[in-house]
Formats: sequence, structure tokens, C-alpha cells
Amino acid sequence: MNILSLFVVIPALMLLMLFLSKDLKQIRAIMVAGATALLALSATLVALFIQERAANPEAVMLFTQSVTWFEPLKISYSVGVDGISVAMLVLSAIIVFTGVFSSWNMPMAKEFFLWYCLLSIGVFGFFISTDLFTMFMFYEVALIPMYLLIGLWGTGRKEYSAMKLTLMLMGGSAFLLVGIIGIYYTSGHTTFNLNEIAQTLHIPIEHQRWIFPATFLGFGVLGALFPFHTWSPDGHASAPTAVSMLHAGVLMKLGGYGCFRVAIYLMPEATHELGWIFLILTGISVVYGAFGAVVQTDLKYINAYSSVSHCGLVLFAILMLNRTAMTGAVMQMLSHGLMTALFFALIGLIYGRTHTRDIREMGGLMKIMPFASLCYVIAGLASLGLPGLSGFVAEMTIFVGAFGAKDIFPFAATNTFTTTLTIVACCSIVITAVYILRTIGKILYGPVQDKHHLSLTDAAWFERVSAVGLILAIAFMGLYPSGVSGLIYDSVAPIIERMAML
Repeated sequence: MNILSLFVVIPALMLLMLFLSKDLKQIRAIMVAGATALLALSATLVALFIQERAANPEAVMLFTQSVTWFEPLKISYSVGVDGISVAMLVLSAIIVFTGVFSSWNMPMAKEFFLWYCLLSIGVFGFFISTDLFTMFMFYEVALIPMYLLIGLWGTGRKEYSAMKLTLMLMGGSAFLLVGIIGIYYTSGHTTFNLNEIAQTLHIPIEHQRWIFPATFLGFGVLGALFPFHTWSPDGHASAPTAVSMLHAGVLMKLGGYGCFRVAIYLMPEATHELGWIFLILTGISVVYGAFGAVVQTDLKYINAYSSVSHCGLVLFAILMLNRTAMTGAVMQMLSHGLMTALFFALIGLIYGRTHTRDIREMGGLMKIMPFASLCYVIAGLASLGLPGLSGFVAEMTIFVGAFGAKDIFPFAATNTFTTTLTIVACCSIVITAVYILRTIGKILYGPVQDKHHLSLTDAAWFERVSAVGLILAIAFMGLYPSGVSGLIYDSVAPIIERMAML
């Protein structure tokens, strides 16, 4: 069996074993064993990928396999990875692993983890797929469980949030399906394999002009593209902790990955002609999301609007169409995935004890819960870009690449357009520092707002496992960025080469 297929097989086996489980102890054991296996598999894949890449430096994808699924439409179960895919698989494995421990005391645990595993299948399947139709199928598998996970196990206006999220993402899926069908038929309707379409076929520019917006918009909705981001704050605020971690940490990355892998890679001419429209929208997302976080008082809403800003930065960097910025975009996906998962894990911990997420009702938690508070400070410093943590290397790579972007759009004789947008996007760093430091000051320091908070307990062992695992990943990326960028940098080359051919 191809090693990549194990990323789908293991969660599927977990799903089957959960059906047969009888008590909470068995459920926890299955989830820990399965999540650990996925984490070990991702580490093994990194080692094998580095070894195989050294032997086959010219190959676009490694560990490829294709099995015909539906011959009349040329649909295949096709898998393969490059450095970008490997990085996303590692991120997904880390979030799934830590999410299990953050859901240790979840009510209706068996049912919750059944849907959690199905969501994981969709996420892993999406990142290993090279067939557009199969990729879309896994994309939908990842979206479907969200409705029940939020609607049944969420908090607040959970039914409204679940419905809003589902309808908006399904609307994006409709645009995406139109785009995928358009790619298939306009490229000769001989294959759905994206690498074959990119290397041997060509989509006429007159078709690219309508397929590119449909595809980019379809994926962009999941990536919280302005003004289609409104599902994100409500969805995150109502979702249970592990779902928020997986949703913000991984699921939103499907949007950026899809824009990068499908829209830009397959339609470079339309990207040059129309990319500036989406570049403006992503620039708005970056600044608007940061300003939105400043005025919030709910911890989850603060982190949700922060995610709109950070995910907007991913799409912003992709559209700069140069190697450095695109490498930074993938690093930002990794960084944001780790730190937002840490944020949501800690917010769930705090809410579970204080029964409030309103920062005006909290204070002095540093003395009451020192471990959780310290972890929250580390997450905040990573978010605002402190050197030594993942946020700094990701954002610096993006802005260096963005300032270096030149003549990427037909109406721009110089790089004034992109430079101006980059300066505006850089302002989000200052705004991020405002809401992060304000939140830390409100909830961790100052007088205790509720005397009952004095009797609160600090993080339990399973919560510490989740937090420490994420912090180690954030620190590793911040202290050894070349280990991450080296995995990604060469994989950006095929897209840059297609752009250079225009």
C-alpha cells in the first residue's frame, strides 16, 4: 500500500474501532493510539520525502499512485505529495493529536470522535489528492461533519452558527465545482489529474477568465476571503475546542492550499490578468480582520477575527506570484495553524473553568492558573511576530517577498501597486500587537474580577500535553526555519516556472 493512503486508512480504522468500542476508556485508547500513529506516520513521511527528493530532484510529485475510479469521466484515485503537501500533512497530524487531548472529557465522546475521525479523513485525503474530482470529494467530506460537531457539541448560538457556516461553505463549494468541471472540459476532458493538466494540456485564456474567479472564490470562501469571511467568527465562537482547533488550524488551510495548487497553478494567464482583484480583497481581509479583533470582548471572537487576518495574509502572499512570498504563505499556514490551535485549546481550558469568555469578567489568572497563562502569553507572542517563534519567520518571509514583487499585473508598469498594498498589510502587525497585549493584560493581570475564580485549578495533564506539543512545534519552526522552508522552497518552483513562461 502506498504510504500516502495510510493517512486515510488509519482514521478509517479508528472510525471502525470506535463503532465497536463500549466504554470511555476504550474510546480514549483508540483515539490516542490512532492520533499517535498519524503523528509517527507524518514524521516518517518527512524523512522518506527528503531522501526521495534527493534522489529525484526533478520530480514534481513523489510517492505517486493512480487507480482508475470511474473510467467514463477519467476519474482516478490519484495521490502524490510535494514539500507543501508534506508540510500540511504534518500540521494536520499535530492538530489531530493535540485535539484528542483537548477533548478528553467531551460528553457523548463516542459520537463526537466518530465525526472527528470523519473530518480527519477529509482533511488528510484532500492534501494527498492530485485528482481534482477526488480532491473535491475529500473537501466535501471534511465540511459535512462540521454541521453536527458545532450544532450538537457547540456553545452559544450553535444552531445558527452551524447553519451559517454550512450554507456559506456549500455556496463556495458550488463555485468550486463549476470551476473544476470547467477545467476538465476546457482542457480536453481527458483527465482530472492536475499535474497532467498543468504539464501537457492547456486551458484557453478565454475560459481561464471565468474559471479562475470561480475556483479562487470557491477556495477563498474557506480561506475567509473578504467579504465572504462572516461564517468564520460565528463558527469558531460556537464550535467545541477540538473542532475549533482543527477548523482554524487545518480546515481553513484547505482554502489557501486549493488557491495555490489549483487556481494559480492551472490558470497562470488569468492569474496575471485578474489576480489584482483578489489581491485587493485579501489586503482588506488582513487589515479588517485585525481591526475586528481589536473591538471584540469574547476570547473566541478575538481569535476568530485574528484568523481572518492571518489567513488573508496567506492568500495575499500567494497572489504576489514570487517564490519568496509563496514560500512565506505556506509557512504562514503552518504557523497560524499551530498558534491558533494553541489559542483555542487554552480558551477552551479557561472557559471550562471560568464559564465565561468575556475578557471584562476575568483578571489575575496568571496567579491562579500560571501554566495556562504562560502558554497563552507564548501563543500571543507568536501571533504578534516575536522573533524566535513561528509567526516572525512566516510574516517576515511574506513581507520580504511581497516588497520584491514587480510587474505582476498588466496595468502596473512598476511595483507601486503591490508595494502600497504590502505597506497597508504590514500595518496589521501593529494592530495585532494592540489586541494581543490588551487581551493578555485584561485576563492575566490586574485584580481578580470574580472571587470564585480564586479556587480554579490549573491545566490537567491531558491539557498540558496538548499545549506543550503545540508550543514545541511553534518554537521549532521559529528557531529552525530553514528546516521548514527547505521542505517548501523547491516545491514552489513549478508554479513560478509556469508564470515565467508567460
